[in-house]
Amino acid sequence: MPDDVHRFRAAHVVTPDGVLDDAVVEVRGERVAAVHANAWDERAERLGGWVVPGFVDTHVHGGGGHDYASADPDEVLAARDFHARHGTTTTFASLVTASVDDLCAQLDVLADLVEDGHLAGAHLEGPFLSAQQPGAHEPSLLRAPDPESVDRLVEAGRGCLRLVTLAPELRGGLDAVRRFVAAGVHVAVGHTAADDAMLVRALEAGADVGTHVFNAMSPIHHRKSGPVPRLLTDPHVAAELIADGFHVAPEVLTMALGAAGPEGVVLVTDAMVAAGMPDGPYTLGSLDVQVTDGQARLVGADGEPGAIAGSTLTTGRAFGLVASLTHDLAAAARVASTNAARHYGLDAGTVSAGGPADLCLVDDAGALQRVMLRGRWLETA
Repeated sequence: MPDDVHRFRAAHVVTPDGVLDDAVVEVRGERVAAVHANAWDERAERLGGWVVPGFVDTHVHGGGGHDYASADPDEVLAARDFHARHGTTTTFASLVTASVDDLCAQLDVLADLVEDGHLAGAHLEGPFLSAQQPGAHEPSLLRAPDPESVDRLVEAGRGCLRLVTLAPELRGGLDAVRRFVAAGVHVAVGHTAADDAMLVRALEAGADVGTHVFNAMSPIHHRKSGPVPRLLTDPHVAAELIADGFHVAPEVLTMALGAAGPEGVVLVTDAMVAAGMPDGPYTLGSLDVQVTDGQARLVGADGEPGAIAGSTLTTGRAFGLVASLTHDLAAAARVASTNAARHYGLDAGTVSAGGPADLCLVDDAGALQRVMLRGRWLETA
């Protein structure tokens, strides 16, 4: 067999047409050439398990000790490679709040890597966030949007800026939503004090994503709904969920998956540099973070734990948790891959002839076994 041709046989393959049993997948170069159910091919490597689309993470700040906000392209690629070994084959590199000048410089680095095909896009989480819901963002750098800043960020992204998180209730917030959307950038509502009425206005202006739903927004109250119910149930919204069992309790995660339906949720990690690293001190942007028992929190002025500061999650682990809650690996594949790929128009999220050879092999419990990126098996962590 030529070096760029792989054939392997899996017990189950999750495809756009459903789950194929005892299926052979043929990969040529960086694309899937064919998928055949109930097929016998003596040349095919027998894998067992489930083949699912490579995972898509559209909200991740770093991992493996490396930061997507680095000015060093090699460090950015090291963060990407860390997450690839854990199943994420398609990535938006996320940037935390900084000055507009600094964000433009960071976007310039990322734009080159997007143009070269290493990343699928960039995501700005800030600086247009609510001071009432800052999370792990430097409060002194939070600000209301203005047309000049919006245009500068779009221009600096050179087409790579795919997603911006903002609080629509800020002065000029709705105008910023319209301006970003007109430039082809998806807008996520997050780090916001918006009520349901303001959320409706933001969605009408073009926002179509909810940033890590439940976190850094008003909670659900039975007489004052806040943004969560609509973000989960509006069919045009991709609702991000961090499935680590910490940001959102497993019981609430199960409720959210049911409310949003199989097409409404996209799993994200919101991982920071400490993902895959030992407990200890780290930084997120300009803020000090302490990781204890795998949970990242800001260090308060008194030295005590403060707000949650991203996660140490990988998409492989998030997939496994959702699989354990739903007992449905095909559904887990939708929220970990297919939904985000469809929402953002990415060349990802499918195992089908002509599609990218970005694949994950998981066992019956959803635990990650192997990762294929662009037709090559990676050494998984």
